[in-house]
Amino acid sequence: MIYLIIILAALTRLVPHIPNVGVVTAVAIFAGSVFSVRKALGVTFFVRLLSDIAIGFFAWKVMVAVYVAHLFGVLFGKWVASSKSLQARWVTILGSGLGAACLFFLITNFAFLYAEYPHTVAGILESYTNGLPFLRGTVIGDVGFSFALFLVYDTARALAPWSPTRQLRLAKSI
Repeated sequence: MIYLIIILAALTRLVPHIPNVGVVTAVAIFAGSVFSVRKALGVTFFVRLLSDIAIGFFAWKVMVAVYVAHLFGVLFGKWVASSKSLQARWVTILGSGLGAACLFFLITNFAFLYAEYPHTVAGILESYTNGLPFLRGTVIGDVGFSFALFLVYDTARALAPWSPTRQLRLAKSI
């Protein structure tokens, strides 16, 4: 079930979408919460690489920054996994999406700065200012897809006949 959710999410990269509204960091957050760090990193890298093969590659220095930025999502996923209550879990999912989006913005715009802007305070400000329009899409994608992935997963687990949650509800109703 987990792999099906990830595969379906990854396929959204092939559908036309608003710039920077992507699923890869959300997959990293989700994978980080359900897999070991090593496996979550592998899944995230694999999803990004396969979709880049299908969509197309770009400047390698920027690609390195993009891949690194996505991988921070795995660490945010570990934070989600450590949540002690359902309410805390949804708060950490929101925080993870926002935090990952901000890190993605900072890391990738620094890569653009290094590649395309003068290495001065004015260049830094120009790089980050020019990247601001893309931040909105990144936040929407990282937060929205994170909520969607966890909601689908939690719903599927609750409705599955083997689910401990469902077994407990059935036992109480007898």
